[in-house]
Amino acid sequence: FGLQEIVANFVSGLILLFERPVRVGDVVTIEGTTGVVTRIQMRATTVTNWDHQELIVPNKDFVTGKLLNWTLSSQVNRLVLNVGVDYGSDPNLVRDLLLETVRQHPDILKDPAPAVNLDTFGESSLNFVVRCFLANLDRRLQVKHELNTAITQALRAKGISIPYPHREIRIVDSRGRPDLN
Repeated sequence: FGLQEIVANFVSGLILLFERPVRVGDVVTIEGTTGVVTRIQMRATTVTNWDHQELIVPNKDFVTGKLLNWTLSSQVNRLVLNVGVDYGSDPNLVRDLLLETVRQHPDILKDPAPAVNLDTFGESSLNFVVRCFLANLDRRLQVKHELNTAITQALRAKGISIPYPHREIRIVDSRGRPDLN
């Protein structure tokens, strides 16, 4: 069985080299790990994650398993932000404010255009989803931080609050009656 695995990984390595579903420098997610492909060898491929840990993946996993290649044919990637606001907020005002804030960021692409939708009625909030696109993955985490900060400031400036979950706690005595003390 060991020899069978070695042959399967060798053949998969040849497929990777000729078919090129993955290249050195691609950002991939495999087995729950996201990182940059740093080396492709005959039996295994090395993926370096964001903590600079190297994951050695048998080539067979790239060919037969599920693989997300973030940069195979395009560097453009979508950023999704979830924003909850108080139920008393005007949904159209919130939508316009979120769109304006996102469009002002220099790293957000004009095409495809950003979109904002009232997605769900949450337990304590109206839940909006902001979808926008970045030209590449280089500043993804920083842009996410900058947008979240700008959105918080824009909502605060208009008097729109981000709610805390509301909980009602009822204390009863051992007989099931409300404790009035």
